[in-house]
This record gives sequence, structure tokens and C-alpha cells, in this order.
Amino acid sequence: MLKCALAICRKDLTLILSRNAGIMQALLLGLLLVFLFSLSLNTGDALSPQAAASMFWLATAFCQVLIFNMLYASEELCGARSGLLLLPAPVQSVWLGKSLAGLLLIMAAQCVFIPAVFVFLGQHLADGFLPALAGIVLGDLGMAVSGSLFGALAAGRSGRESLLSIILFPLLVPLLLAGVRLASLGIDPDPLPGDPLRWIGLAAAFDAVFTAAGLLLFPFVYTGDES
Repeated sequence: MLKCALAICRKDLTLILSRNAGIMQALLLGLLLVFLFSLSLNTGDALSPQAAASMFWLATAFCQVLIFNMLYASEELCGARSGLLLLPAPVQSVWLGKSLAGLLLIMAAQCVFIPAVFVFLGQHLADGFLPALAGIVLGDLGMAVSGSLFGALAAGRSGRESLLSIILFPLLVPLLLAGVRLASLGIDPDPLPGDPLRWIGLAAAFDAVFTAAGLLLFPFVYTGDES
């Protein structure tokens, strides 16, 4: 299963990176959100750490929708879904492979978003960067496993970008709350009181729930149109 998942991940990354247009669209959308929000600031002002962290995760969430739409559209456009279903491996390997590809693309996009938040929104690194890093890793994992599951649900349907957004964004609220709170610790010199372990636990619980849901439900979701 893992070998097949890695092969699917490599195939998807090769297709997306060779085309460039899709991933550039996701990056530009995230950067545009950060830049437009910076225009509301007066010269020399800085956005509050909580608001800056919110903008970072909002840009990541929109990027996630575009990424998983691209990952599943690659098979739908050429009718290759049946080929994946005929692979000599569990169907969950498709979910895992696309989760890995999406995780790598989200992290690559964040390597652009993080400097943009520091430059455009006037943020500075604080002492709580380790909890912030843990929040980013757990948040990215949660976005990858949930995006891969619901990306399969929206694949092949008209208006799939809107459908994926409608399904994903309400479910991501707990993860985004934890991510914003933890990310703000990395840029806030005077953070709000509270135990970061509680937010790390919330993000880890979200990841565990959607990982289990992906393993259990993906075969029914992805093969539903083929039965």
C-alpha cells in the first residue's frame, strides 16, 4: 500500500509541477489575500499577531481547495479513475498518495506565505515558535487528510471547486482555531494566556479523526460513481 501511495504521490507531483499554472494560481491567490489585507494598514503599522495568523491560515485554506481540486481533476479530465481502481493495492493507497502530494504542496505554498506575512503584515518572530511550528505541522496534516477525502467526494461533479469549499471550510473550523492560536504564539511577544498543549491536542485529535475517516470511508467515496 505504501509503495503504491508513493508512486501516486510522485505521479501527481510530476503532473502538477510540469504544468505550473495550477500551483501558481494557488500561490498567487494566497499572496493576494495577504497583500490586500496589508493595504488596510497605515504606514509603519503592524497587524495584530492573531489577525496575521488568521490571514496565514485563510490563505492556506484557499490554497488547499485549489490543490486538491487539481489532484483529483487530473484523473477526471482523462477518465483515468478506473485505472487507479484497478491497481493491485487497496483503494486507500489513492487517498494516502494524494494526501502526501497535497501535504507537500501545501507546505511548499506556506514557504511563500510565511515570509509574506512577516513582510507585508509587519510581524516578527517571538519565543513561542516551537508551539507555532507544531501547530503548522499538525494543521497541514489535517488539511491533507481531510482535503484528500472530500476532494474525492467532489471529483467529477459540476462546480467541484465550490462544492469542495462548502464541504471543507465548516469542518476545518476546529483545526483553523487551533492553528491560529498556535501560530500567533510564534509572532506575539505578549501572547494570550492559555496552555498551548490544549490546542496541540485539539489539532492532533482532528488529524486522528479524519485519518480514520479517510481509511474507512474513502473506498465508498471514490468508487461510488463506478459501482
